Amino acid sequence: MLTGVSVDYYVRLERGNLAGASESVLDSLARTLRLDDAEREYLFDLARASAPTLHKKKRTTTTVRPPVQQVLDALDTPAWVRNSRHDILAANAMGRALYAPVFDDPRRPVNTTRFTYLNPAAREFWRDYDQIANDAAAMLRLEAGRNPHDPDLITLIGELSTQSELFRERWASRDVMHHRSGLKRLHHPIVGNLDLNFESMELPSEPGLVMNVYTAPAGSPTADALKVLASWVASQKISSVAEPQPRPS
Repeated sequence: MLTGVSVDYYVRLERGNLAGASESVLDSLARTLRLDDAEREYLFDLARASAPTLHKKKRTTTTVRPPVQQVLDALDTPAWVRNSRHDILAANAMGRALYAPVFDDPRRPVNTTRFTYLNPAAREFWRDYDQIANDAAAMLRLEAGRNPHDPDLITLIGELSTQSELFRERWASRDVMHHRSGLKRLHHPIVGNLDLNFESMELPSEPGLVMNVYTAPAGSPTADALKVLASWVASQKISSVAEPQPRPS
């Protein structure tokens, strides 16, 4: 009644038959169900995906332009760029050092969600592991609604589903979310516990790519720890080249 559609029509929508549903109906449904921004976006993406059109298999972006790397290198705080399936495509030296356990994976590009679900080190690295795992699956679910025919994304979801029971459980929950800012609590193998503020910023010139930047309040223990990490980076001569880096003995 609140949506302004018949019971039969609503049942058809709820069963996944969104083909032909108008934007006004979907918008009314989103308001009635009190969907948040991510859930509303997911609903509209599902409707677009169900349209009887020729689906193009759009592949995930896997490279960045040199000027993007130059921006990263100009920052004195950890930063990196990822694509929509959570591959880290570029990072500055501090970003590589901060995510050293992730970059230990010999495969390139490294993937933060693969690390979270398939690498035992993730449970020590992420101090809020359960929340990180929930967020990662929900972000991938949102992307799957936006680009359901991306072969790279399909491959990643298949890999995680076959190798991680936890991922299968989180994926089945069908949660979706944006992850644009917040607090990231890490246990770094060199400098210990870190409480980092992060901002995720879409790059208008690079559709589908997001830059993550990590900071800490001046004078905080985490800010002091980042200074120690920067000294270690300098001593190890860590670069932004996407190759495995040395770890302390």
